[in-house]
Amino acid sequence: MHFSSSSSRFLAPLLLLAPLSVSAETFTVKDIRVEGLQRISAGTVFNYLPVQVGQTVNSGETGEIVRALYKTGFFKDVRLEREGNVLVVFVQERPAVAKIGISGNKSIDDDKLLQALKDIGLAEGRVFNQSVLDRIERELNRQYFSLGKYGMTLTSTVTPLERNRVAINIDIAEGQTARIKQINIVGNEAYDDGDLRDAMELSTGGWLSALTKDNQYSRQKLAGDLESLKSYYLDRGYINFRIDSTQVTISPDKKDIYITINVHEGDVFTISDLRLAGNLVVEQEKLFPLVRISRGEVFSRKKAVETSERVTELLGDNGYAFANVNSIPDIDEANKTVALTFFVDPGKRVYVRRINMKGNTRTRDEVLRREIRQMESAWFSGTKVKLSKERLQRLGYFDEVSLETKPVPGSTDEVDVDVSVKEKSSGSLMAGLGYSQEQGVMFSSSIKQDNFLGTGKRVGLGFNTSEVNTLYQLNYTNPYYTVDGISRGFNLKYQSTDYNEAGTADYSTDTLQGGVNFGIPINEFDRIGLGFDVDNTKFKTGSATSTQINNFIGTYGDDYLNYKLSANWSHDSRDKSMLPTKGGYQQLYGMLTVPGSDLEYYKTGYRNQHYFPLAEKWTLAFDVDLSYGDGLGDTRELPFYEHFYAGGPKSVRGFEANSLGPRDSNNDPMGGSLKTAGSVELFFPPPFDIPGQTVRLGTFLDFGQVFTDVDAFDTGELRTSAGVSLVWLSPMGPFGVSLAAPLNSQSGDQEQIFQFTLGSAF
Repeated sequence: MHFSSSSSRFLAPLLLLAPLSVSAETFTVKDIRVEGLQRISAGTVFNYLPVQVGQTVNSGETGEIVRALYKTGFFKDVRLEREGNVLVVFVQERPAVAKIGISGNKSIDDDKLLQALKDIGLAEGRVFNQSVLDRIERELNRQYFSLGKYGMTLTSTVTPLERNRVAINIDIAEGQTARIKQINIVGNEAYDDGDLRDAMELSTGGWLSALTKDNQYSRQKLAGDLESLKSYYLDRGYINFRIDSTQVTISPDKKDIYITINVHEGDVFTISDLRLAGNLVVEQEKLFPLVRISRGEVFSRKKAVETSERVTELLGDNGYAFANVNSIPDIDEANKTVALTFFVDPGKRVYVRRINMKGNTRTRDEVLRREIRQMESAWFSGTKVKLSKERLQRLGYFDEVSLETKPVPGSTDEVDVDVSVKEKSSGSLMAGLGYSQEQGVMFSSSIKQDNFLGTGKRVGLGFNTSEVNTLYQLNYTNPYYTVDGISRGFNLKYQSTDYNEAGTADYSTDTLQGGVNFGIPINEFDRIGLGFDVDNTKFKTGSATSTQINNFIGTYGDDYLNYKLSANWSHDSRDKSMLPTKGGYQQLYGMLTVPGSDLEYYKTGYRNQHYFPLAEKWTLAFDVDLSYGDGLGDTRELPFYEHFYAGGPKSVRGFEANSLGPRDSNNDPMGGSLKTAGSVELFFPPPFDIPGQTVRLGTFLDFGQVFTDVDAFDTGELRTSAGVSLVWLSPMGPFGVSLAAPLNSQSGDQEQIFQFTLGSAF
């Protein structure tokens, strides 16, 4: 076999399609020559040829040879000729795709489009096929139609280039997204259209539609809404409810969508009887409390499903990992009742053979295993496996945590639990530069290791400085000082604070502090903390120090050595510490100085943050912060440098930081002994895609005030504000910004509509 580009030979045509006699056209192939190749090698052609040298070929077999080469997709023309006993294959290659250009696309990224084109068969370097391009045009139309862009037009241009190549340009005119103009529900009598439309995600639009896009039609959303309508009726006893038909029409200008849903409600059915059947491996006394449905009440599919899930979960916690509980309705059409039977198929009781750790290249196995609540050689428990995952996520050492249960090959009653983690950097040498309206320009550096040498211990050494604060700090914590999870930590710090720069009073402090603390776990979510600190604080007054501060220093001096005992209780059920979406965090704390201290006083407080998921990526948050302090013994008041303050980005937004509350003789904020603050905030995702869920928007109502003592508390003095917020977990650190309008500011209040904080690490 050989390849030649010469065509100046005597060629005897071998007619391919004309009916020739086999005897006249049959010959033995002594050689095969391929003509017309440019990019494709002759070897590639020989691999696809269904004939080899030495074989006999007749006119009836030539069609099969041509079809085999066409089938490769490499050629747009193939013909065969005979030159003596040499089979000559003439081919014309399809052009190669040199470049693909896409323009006009806004709703779908270039990368996603190019990947979709590649999956279908069109990519740079591949052979160009017009039929593939036609299929791609149909697919792009389908994708844009699914986004509600029915006015989209697409123009494909194929430009020939040198060396048998082509450039493809796809120009997309997306047009406007079709909006839902009307949703009609026909056949409903028990519930009006408004109630049913409230159960649907799609709507005709509202003031939040620019963010939620609920007035943009898509087939997927409509399919989900039809299921929601069905659930709405089935949860209210309409067991024979059905959707007869759905019509979706579009206006001639392709801008408006009209949806009509035809339904059949049927009758309301009530529960006539409840039964448990099957293999009840758990005592019925434990199962019946999980059936939270009563005879005589209206049937609800939701309650039936929830009952099955509760029973399944209980069986799973008792080792029946693959239990199956089905609710079987026995419908009595005549009496409009349904008898509900929960059939229990527990399967075999399953034990955990091994718990395997994967992905922890730095972190020691024991650090992970001490967080695992599922034990090896014990019955499988779904609740314990779920809790184990949550505890690993709260460590903060991993970007991803997954627990997978796998059956043991050859065994019907054993499983392995594979724990897979993706480690993240838990320690580094950091330098930070930031700015906040409370403290001005901030610079910090630190050596921090939250997972020191993979042991789970935390070690930190660092300092930060700003116009308000200078801080040097050393700390160490062993979270498992004992095997029971009691933690022990040490800290040493020096802090210098200029309160005049903080916008409060004209004085500064130098504080040296050292201490030890312990943390004692009570259960999976609750913890008690105990601490002891030695604190030395020195005062420096300014030229305009207020009368209140001078009087305090005149009575108690300007240099204090105090011994502090502290205790706190915390409950943390948040799904994550940054941008949580569900759960809550509560803390009750107290601190007092012990006898022998230069000053005797105490401080106590309570903080409660709670997050309620409303819908996908929508969260309602409540935050309450109450703090109080007072003097003890010979110290008749809470020292002024321990006062509480309110106002600013971390308190009542819309007012300057630390500006609320009582004022001193210089009309500067001096804080108080009682602080009350809180907020209600609705978080929602941005109207644009952000990878990793690092941006969250919010609209809030803040309230708060500081009072001299409890007797001075007056709800009429609480300041309130409302506004919008944005939090971005940027690569340079968390960035927060808010626009707030005070709702009841009084004369003398210091307002600040725009507020932000920015921190960075590099």
